[in-house]
Amino acid sequence: MKLRPWLLMLCSSVLWTTAVAAKTDASIDRQATETRWQSYASTAQQTQPALDFPYAHCFSRAATAHDLPETLLLAVARGESNFEPSARSKANAYGLMQILWPGTAKHLGLEQLSEVLDPCTNVDAGARYLKELQQRYDGDLYRTLAAYNYGPGRIPVSGGRLPEGAVWYSAYIMRHLDYVLNGSSKRRKSTVRQRYAGQDRLFIIHFSRPYRAAAFVEQLQPRFGDLRLDWFRLPDGGFDVVLQYADKAERSRGEQLLDKMGFG
Repeated sequence: MKLRPWLLMLCSSVLWTTAVAAKTDASIDRQATETRWQSYASTAQQTQPALDFPYAHCFSRAATAHDLPETLLLAVARGESNFEPSARSKANAYGLMQILWPGTAKHLGLEQLSEVLDPCTNVDAGARYLKELQQRYDGDLYRTLAAYNYGPGRIPVSGGRLPEGAVWYSAYIMRHLDYVLNGSSKRRKSTVRQRYAGQDRLFIIHFSRPYRAAAFVEQLQPRFGDLRLDWFRLPDGGFDVVLQYADKAERSRGEQLLDKMGFG
């Protein structure tokens, strides 16, 4: 993708400034993320997904079985795999909830890789692991999510400073939770729950670092009005910025905006 010079300069400036801020003000982000998880936890069991997500029966069943909010499980799955049951990371994490093979999988009683790749079995395993971590951290979802990504051995039960990557991951899942709860909050809500348009995404640009993708979205989102920009972690460790759209009309509007801004 070739960017017009003015846009390239603008993006470079914004990304550099935001990167510096992210590295120097990490404590502010950490505190804000922790507060948001505390707020969510207080009403989590009453929350409902805004859309019909793939494998909904798997998530509903696992949430009931392990006394967890369905919206939390959906947020983790969207952030980990975007609901792709065959997803595999470079670290050998598999499936919807990205269960690490063989370590975490066998810890959870899954002896065969075929079990890990089964959508409902994978979701149930992820839910069991989240419940185990939630109990370890006395209901602290901020640390629970950090440990889901980094492993409980690297996340203290209380006190201490969490690794920067673990803080990032907790905030990353919170971003996906916002989508699970609200869909595209910029679009007027319908009384009829719509199908999740996870596959309806228009690729914009790829980054190797998460803070660059986040900064890019934050800077450009106001220009897109009610159209929602988003970004996803990929199995190779990179990050794609995309435009979400629900129908052909929204895609066409998005393409026109992107063309005017120099993407094309």
